[in-house]
Amino acid sequence: MKLIRYGAAGSEKTGIQIEGKNYDTSAFGGDYNEQFFTDNGLERLEEFVKANEGKLDEIPEGSRLGSAVARPSKILCIGLNYKDHAAETGAKIPEEPIIFMKSTTSLSGPNDAVVIPKNSVKTDWEVEFGIVIGKKASYVEESEALNYVAGYVLINDVSEREFQIERGGTWDKGKGCDTFSPIGPFLATPDEINDINNTRLWLTVNGKKYQDGNTSNLIFNVPFIISYVSQFMTLLPGDVISTGTPAGVGLGFNPPIYLKSGDVIELGADNLGTQRQLVKAYGE
Repeated sequence: MKLIRYGAAGSEKTGIQIEGKNYDTSAFGGDYNEQFFTDNGLERLEEFVKANEGKLDEIPEGSRLGSAVARPSKILCIGLNYKDHAAETGAKIPEEPIIFMKSTTSLSGPNDAVVIPKNSVKTDWEVEFGIVIGKKASYVEESEALNYVAGYVLINDVSEREFQIERGGTWDKGKGCDTFSPIGPFLATPDEINDINNTRLWLTVNGKKYQDGNTSNLIFNVPFIISYVSQFMTLLPGDVISTGTPAGVGLGFNPPIYLKSGDVIELGADNLGTQRQLVKAYGE
């Protein structure tokens, strides 16, 4: 299944994508949140869709899409998880995964504007393959890790490099600004993904391709990441883990290239759809 959320920001309704068309599932009740995944929501939703085959209302074309999941308890990220990205930033290859967090208020829809924060001059892009947790996970064995997955999503891990790197402390303050976590257009259940270890990701800015990578080049793969993170914190249903970005971020160029008002970011991944974001300055 491909789960979507649509409508005005803050009051999204639920839906599902079938053969490229979006249908309303709000009659199912609830949102795609922690409670939904806890209560076997995916199985119940599948039964609901089958029972209402041919009866679901099609969502009008052009409707705004929200984040594919409702605000999770945590948005976790793995830093420097592609060798080529670590190399372009001059960083050492990590011996263990680097974990950081993005604020849940950074969540946005896949085609919402990306807003350059106040006083920012180094806002950057990062296409990423994201994991959505399906059930409570603590001290998970790597061999069992995929049993805890609800599905996968496309993420743009937008980053402010001065805030992240030059202002001291942790990376979090360069990662959690408003609009810095576009997620979607849909959550794809595991059966929708051909091979999580061989999924292509790409990103363009103003039509120029900057990133073209593949999850086959992850330093730490999806099962390992889930198991590793669960050793340090309990993962709750609906939590999102962004697995890292391949080479081609703005920081990696000489001189660096950063986003400016009016830029258009487009990104996508195999079986996870595409995103498109207009960049705006704070206050525009």
